[in-house]
Amino acid sequence: MSERSPAPGGLALVEALVNTLDLESGADALDTADGRARLGITEAELPPARVLRESLRAALLAHAGYPPHREVTPLGELLAEARLYVAVDPADGSARLLPADEDGLLARTAAAVATAAIEGTWTRLKACEADTCHWAYYDRSPAGRGRWCSMQVCGSRQKMRRYRAKDR
Repeated sequence: MSERSPAPGGLALVEALVNTLDLESGADALDTADGRARLGITEAELPPARVLRESLRAALLAHAGYPPHREVTPLGELLAEARLYVAVDPADGSARLLPADEDGLLARTAAAVATAAIEGTWTRLKACEADTCHWAYYDRSPAGRGRWCSMQVCGSRQKMRRYRAKDR
């Protein structure tokens, strides 16, 4: 949906997961082997991946100042189950938070969210305000007040709706 460049660092994983579902068409990339392979998950991992996806979408809507799109499991509850560890580089003493299970989507997501929170980029990942979209995008605007994944599509539609409503 979006012409924006991908989110930085580990947030690209979060953005990619949320954007596996096109709300307007109902197409779900997780229904395909290719779509699952891009995220490194199996068919057996689909139910928890979908729960995680919608909890992430609700958090990204909150970043943009909107209520959840539907009732979801709170993201914090899901991420509390992830196993992470702190890796310290012996050469320079730098530390990084890493997933204990490199193959686990939940642990990889938790590490990405925690790292982004520390770096101050987590709240810049948002979900489009359009009810038929809610596509994830990284807000690179100077003030951090982006509202739509695409100004040409969702932003334009919303502005046209407002304009038409004024005319009535």
